[in-house]
Amino acid sequence: MGLFSSINIASTGLSAERLRTDVISNNIANASTTRTQEGGAYKKSTVVFGAVSDDNAQWNFPFVSEAMDNGVGKGVKVLEIKKDTSEGRFVYDPTHPDAIQSGPHKGYVEYPNVNIVNEMVDLISASRAYEANATVIDGAKDMFNAALDIAK
Repeated sequence: MGLFSSINIASTGLSAERLRTDVISNNIANASTTRTQEGGAYKKSTVVFGAVSDDNAQWNFPFVSEAMDNGVGKGVKVLEIKKDTSEGRFVYDPTHPDAIQSGPHKGYVEYPNVNIVNEMVDLISASRAYEANATVIDGAKDMFNAALDIAK
């Protein structure tokens, strides 16, 4: 494992959590959007993460989990941004321009399937994960500086 591996791994976490924060912010911004370009109410998006693994790892941890059997992890990557296709909440408002005109939901308006409270909790979680990765980078920098001071 190289000198800057911990910084590289933490930087993948920073990038992934920044994108997660952007997606959550977009969900919050569209929490009351009843009409999109695709048609219908806005659908919540979620970010799916996956591990970046090193298949050519030179070493393993003594008690390696099944998830790391292929070698030492090298960070995290975004696998996809997935739309939640579940129905939103329906509110009866026949005067609304986006009210459904026929069928069992006639007169109802479909609002996005975004729960603001859940989105805020996810936003706090993403913020804390971002801070943790930034702390790892600061700790690695401090260790490198201490190692350079020893060499003097």
